[in-house]
Amino acid sequence: MKKSKAETAATRKRIIEVASEAFRSRGIHATGVAEIMATAGLTHGGFYRHFDSKEQLITEALTLSLDELVAAAEEAADSGAGALLEHFQHYVSPEYRDNIAQTCPLAANGSELVRADEMTRRIASEGFKRIFATLARYIPAVDEDAATDSAIGIFTNMIGALTISRLVDDPALSDRILSVTRSQIARALRSPQSKEGPKRGKTDPRKKKVGAP
Repeated sequence: MKKSKAETAATRKRIIEVASEAFRSRGIHATGVAEIMATAGLTHGGFYRHFDSKEQLITEALTLSLDELVAAAEEAADSGAGALLEHFQHYVSPEYRDNIAQTCPLAANGSELVRADEMTRRIASEGFKRIFATLARYIPAVDEDAATDSAIGIFTNMIGALTISRLVDDPALSDRILSVTRSQIARALRSPQSKEGPKRGKTDPRKKKVGAP
């Protein structure tokens, strides 16, 4: 029996959601199409009715996980500097570290995305830019470029800290890496100017151009 367009779309969405979690949990190259389809409750042969290739699935799974990541940051930012601080500090918490499948794809898959195709890397780049723009709104600085520079430094440090905290085999050192980074985030965001909200206006970070340093 032929499926309706709605059923086909729901199945496709399910495959993307399963792939998004699997790629973060087990790695992109270590996760095969057959494994993803089985987890989604589907046959391997049905994959090509929805996607042209694994590369297309990688791109769409990354888009989904980055959209969720950015949306969460933007929602926190809309609630003010305190909520944004709490949100970014949670990124470098033991709970976030230990929940790889549900967390940041940039930290979970960054080394593999370096070798991804042009479209996938562009999507990852846009995700970075949107996070930088959201964070920069709350950083006291002499101008927008300086705030963006600080945001880049903070967020790349967060990704590095999260990655290394997962890598090391010393639990105490892992916790310390996260704790130090949380303190750095607090110092960067806590100031008289940032307590009440963004000092440069609440422009949509998805439309704001983030230039190079």
